Amino acid sequence: MDKQFFNSNKLPFCPGCGHHLISQNTEKALSKLQMDPKDVILVTDIGCHGIIDKFANFHTVHGLHGRSVALAAGISLGLKNKKKKVIVFIGDGGATIGMQHILEASRLDLDLTVIIHNNMLYGMTGGQASGFTPKGFITTTTPQESRTRNYNICDLALSAKASFVARVIAKPDFSDIIVSGIKNDGFSLIEVLELCPSYALKMNKNMKLSKILEDLQEEEFVKTNPNYKWDFYTNSTENLLEDIKIFEKKYNNNVNKTLCIQISGSAGEGVQTAGEAFSYAAILSGLSVNQRGSYPVTVGVGFSTSEIIFSPENESTYSVNTPDIIIITSTDGFSVNIEKLKNFKGILYLDLSLQTPQTEAKIIRYDFRKFGPKNSAIFALFYVLKDLQFFNIESLTEALEKLNLKNKVSFEKFKEDLNF
Repeated sequence: MDKQFFNSNKLPFCPGCGHHLISQNTEKALSKLQMDPKDVILVTDIGCHGIIDKFANFHTVHGLHGRSVALAAGISLGLKNKKKKVIVFIGDGGATIGMQHILEASRLDLDLTVIIHNNMLYGMTGGQASGFTPKGFITTTTPQESRTRNYNICDLALSAKASFVARVIAKPDFSDIIVSGIKNDGFSLIEVLELCPSYALKMNKNMKLSKILEDLQEEEFVKTNPNYKWDFYTNSTENLLEDIKIFEKKYNNNVNKTLCIQISGSAGEGVQTAGEAFSYAAILSGLSVNQRGSYPVTVGVGFSTSEIIFSPENESTYSVNTPDIIIITSTDGFSVNIEKLKNFKGILYLDLSLQTPQTEAKIIRYDFRKFGPKNSAIFALFYVLKDLQFFNIESLTEALEKLNLKNKVSFEKFKEDLNF
């Protein structure tokens, strides 16, 4: 393929899971369309399908369970650029939770493509029945077979005036259907039927997808509805992204290669915000930047990690998998990195309150929490920036101002402590 849409050929799903086929066929479709990865926005939510995010070489947005279509709708309405393609990956569980979002996007004929990974149960959370579980199907919550009927999402989308709807059984190549869905100038829904190897196949012996469709008196199909087209999308408000602030280069930098800084602390201590401020500072210094965050599904508790990849090249990359610098400001951040630190050979900035880990890294200690937990992450980044001098420290100061954060941190105390 001319373009590499995923950064690994080994995808993160269970052996035999249809999610492999959906991702692979999506990649085939994008390649057939000769898409540039930078022109693709993938929106996912909670579910096994959502762990594809970190393998993607295009833009990704990961949302709450069932909300991916709502997020994608906002992106589509705000973007209004036909060159860009918004694709949604959602499971049948998420589609059950967020069905109204799907129907509204169908009704408005928004320009996005929704691919439902329908394995007819909640795969990530234990194999429970979803609204897509057909009558007679065994799940962990219907061990004596489901007695209720399933939603027919394709019929619902068609009744809501979707302009492209397809149903297909997961197979080695159904990429042309995805191509047609993406090319459709409006809302496209593609339901892909598959069986979860961890639950469905174990509990429903010898189950065949073709037999499920036959019992439901349904079939694979592709249907377009050009008469459902209307002018809501084309005549609505201007591009909402046109008002995004452009950060022009103001400062020089001393960076001659792509680097990655990882900062890990606790939820609620401003780790993601600190990463955002550092990213803007790097942009002000003429660098290209990517930032990615990691934290537990239960937002607001446990660890919080932000990785900032910055480069003097025109495009930095998400394919950097090993940080050059790790900053740890709390016990939560320490615990989640114990295994990674064993083989880490870069520079480790460690808060004084933390024990010395088993590591090959060069360790630098400082009291990053001296101005309180909520200041620890951004203070640590000021410390590292002064220590390594990647770019002018004033750029981080200006980034805080642009983000309206300067008055929310102990900035004057930072200056006094670090003598800048």
